[in-house]
Amino acid sequence: MSSQAFLEAVKARRSYYGISKESVISDEKIVEIVEHAVLHTPSSFNSQSARVVVLLGDNHDKLWDLTTNTLRAIVAADQFEATEQKMGSFKSGYGTVLFFEDKTVVDGLMASFPAYAHNFPIWSGHASGMHQLVVWTALEKEGFGASLQHYNPLIDEEVKKTWSLPDSWQLVAQMPFGKPTAEPGEKTFQPIEERVKVFK
Repeated sequence: MSSQAFLEAVKARRSYYGISKESVISDEKIVEIVEHAVLHTPSSFNSQSARVVVLLGDNHDKLWDLTTNTLRAIVAADQFEATEQKMGSFKSGYGTVLFFEDKTVVDGLMASFPAYAHNFPIWSGHASGMHQLVVWTALEKEGFGASLQHYNPLIDEEVKKTWSLPDSWQLVAQMPFGKPTAEPGEKTFQPIEERVKVFK
């Protein structure tokens, strides 16, 4: 694959908020994409601190019901309708990918390399971001639409409890996905000349 093909895939990745419960590939292929991303996406010191959960079927629905109920307790009643509609749009998808970082790994690196200790949480975030981009782009390349959400830390404890996940797994992002039912919004760009500098 040329770099151009890769860059076109990155360019095509967008945030889709209109998604359906129809799938475009098998569940096995979805899992294969996630496993490939986890195995081959880089991390600082090869820490491999990423942890990922794939929620399909009733488990996907359960996540967005859980999130809706959590938000209901903190959002004013007269403002909740918009929030509920947003949660419904995520729930209408086929599945959700949850991205975590294992704090045990990060804390271990901080203890082993004290000179870099303050950087490891930052580098952990970098690694997670790369995992999110790889999965997002690959899912879209297969014909799914997805978006990236951040309802952590509000839902962290309930998520760990519901799916019996280790306490050291720190939730970073949620990626609902499904077959697109609407086009993404228009994307605007700041002048590239103000964002990239080249010195020869």
